[in-house]
Amino acid sequence: MPFIRTAVRAGTSVEIKKKIVQGIHHALVDAIGMPKDELFNLVSDYTDESFFFDRGFNGIARSDSIVVVEITLRRGRSDAMKRDLYAQIAANLSREAGISPKDVFIFCHENDYSDWSVGNGMFAMALQQQRGAD
Repeated sequence: MPFIRTAVRAGTSVEIKKKIVQGIHHALVDAIGMPKDELFNLVSDYTDESFFFDRGFNGIARSDSIVVVEITLRRGRSDAMKRDLYAQIAANLSREAGISPKDVFIFCHENDYSDWSVGNGMFAMALQQQRGAD
């Protein structure tokens, strides 16, 4: 179950935020085979006073409205899967939310089952993708 943190420029409409979240989610489902019900994306706003970045880093001309996508997920995806994931996220956000691919900044943190508890205070290692009995 990936956990996503997405940062967008303050003033981004709720409608665009929802399109960004769905674009990221669809890419995770399509590129790495994430189950459709594993949607956990915490969206936060940044201001010019709270987020500083180089608009020309690595030769990419960015606007003032970059979208930062931070993905925490279980270890085990290949570089090819991640490459496809990043490309799909950028394409989806461009198509669905009008975000330039130049303004999509993505990075991943990988960990193991032992690093998660996803409900009821239970150690996720014991669950390993089993459904709860609620």
